Amino acid sequence: MRRLLTIGAFARAVRLSPKALRLYDELGLLRPAAVDGESGYRYYDPAQVERARLIAWLRRLGMPLARIRRVCDLPAPEAAAEIDRYWQQVQAETAARGRLATFLVDYLTGGGTSVDESTIMLGIRYAARSELGLMRTSNEDTAYAGPRLLAVADGVRGSGGLASAAAVAALKPLETLAVPAADLLGTLADAVGEADRAIGEIAASTDQGEAATTLTALWWSGSRLALVHIGDTRAYLVRDGELFQITHDHTHVQSLVDEGRLTVEEAASHPQRSLLTQALTGTGGAQPDLSLHGAAAGDRYLLCSDGLSAVLSNGTLHEALTGGGGPRQVLDDLLAAAYAAGAPDNVACAVAEVVSLDTPPAPDNTRRGATGR
Repeated sequence: MRRLLTIGAFARAVRLSPKALRLYDELGLLRPAAVDGESGYRYYDPAQVERARLIAWLRRLGMPLARIRRVCDLPAPEAAAEIDRYWQQVQAETAARGRLATFLVDYLTGGGTSVDESTIMLGIRYAARSELGLMRTSNEDTAYAGPRLLAVADGVRGSGGLASAAAVAALKPLETLAVPAADLLGTLADAVGEADRAIGEIAASTDQGEAATTLTALWWSGSRLALVHIGDTRAYLVRDGELFQITHDHTHVQSLVDEGRLTVEEAASHPQRSLLTQALTGTGGAQPDLSLHGAAAGDRYLLCSDGLSAVLSNGTLHEALTGGGGPRQVLDDLLAAAYAAGAPDNVACAVAEVVSLDTPPAPDNTRRGATGR
């Protein structure tokens, strides 16, 4: 008859504690070969050493006890296959956590990434630039990109960029504002009202007595995007490889196109193509377009002044937005194309990319939003 081992001797042999062995007994993972009827002392058969060591190894892998029970009851080939499936799952989950950790480090250290508020599985990467046109001596355009806000404004009437900067500044408090989805558009409209009042103050303090700016902005709240638009700055969306213009120009020539009196091609070269029918003027009479949109992983958004859209075709915009680079690379490509086309006007643009944390985004050295110089 084979000699049984005491629980202490068996614990030393398999490098497990007596406490762990008692737990495995209670869970049915490793029953003792015998139990003393009076003392309740457990005894183990040396043949149980292999099973005990397998349990210990699986615990070191982090396998749950319920799954260990299934593995231990399988024939060796099937047990091996089950362990392989478990480890593949662990690796996938670890990779996902690693991507999330990298994403959060980027977010918390100001790396140009923001966390979607409604689900941790969406994130936003962003960048913005405003540059002087080749035929301009001052820049009245402002571009901004932040964790929850993208905005582009094109100042007019000689306010030296004050109007566009004031309009964008009035929207920046939205970055830290949490509101229910039903209140997004109303809250955004209130912020635009503040922008209009700020422009009125600038107009009252300038020699010309007037100031104005266009404004196009996207405000993220969860997976919803609130869009405000007035003037001829534009917002574009690339989704599933297709480019869409999601704003409608408030210009005289666009109204002629809408009425069927001009073609799109004729409007592009019309001498009055920059004549606005709406803008923020500080008088309280502005009626911007407001709309709500849903974000999806893979979306790319471009906001830009007419200094970009007037000189680059939709094909060029599409090519830059669907390239392999991140938001900063997209901006570099767009500005290079604008300068190659002559860049007669100032150029302001902001780019946002919606990324899924299930799929690691491509590396990008995006910085936080910049304003016009």
